[in-house]
Amino acid sequence: MDHGTRQDSGGLQRQVMDSAGRQPFDLADRGTFGYHRKQVDQFMARARVAYEGGGDLRAAEIRHLSFDAVKGGYQADQVDDVLDRLEDALARAERERRIEVDGEDAWQARVSASIDVLRGRLERPDGERFRRPARARDTGYDRAEVDALCRRLSARFDQRPEGEELVADDVRRAVFTAGPGTDAYDEAQVDAYLDAAIDVLSVLD
Repeated sequence: MDHGTRQDSGGLQRQVMDSAGRQPFDLADRGTFGYHRKQVDQFMARARVAYEGGGDLRAAEIRHLSFDAVKGGYQADQVDDVLDRLEDALARAERERRIEVDGEDAWQARVSASIDVLRGRLERPDGERFRRPARARDTGYDRAEVDALCRRLSARFDQRPEGEELVADDVRRAVFTAGPGTDAYDEAQVDAYLDAAIDVLSVLD
């Protein structure tokens, strides 16, 4: 499940808080799959606690959420939209808390260090940024498509004009064609790297 970037934190907070006493999302048609209602409701309860200043919900956790698909469940696009905005709101709150504790200079240094680590892989040539799948018969992510996204990331981190429009949402929603192991990157390694890139972009956007 991919989540994107939204800036309407006030509207998001009202939606999360108001969901306590009503059905928070529309239902998919009876024969159409949607997200498991009880699982979503339980998560929304955690989100309300987070907005009230309690709990331990973090932005990175939302990125890896998954709900069972059931017929007649909550409409997935509506749930994803809330999760998109919630992840970004929590990322901004985490950034503000870190700045309050460590100071602006220390936070900037931490972000710069993270970018330097990510840049090391970006500077590798096309076709060599990530390892191949363990076995030649295994599939992975199309190398050319992953490399194209990496070039955009490099431009963003280097503040080049061609990377200005790249945001965390673009990386979250990136979908790659499956390719044969001989011409693909290992999916787990790419996913882990892009998760780290999203963490950085979330506090830069």
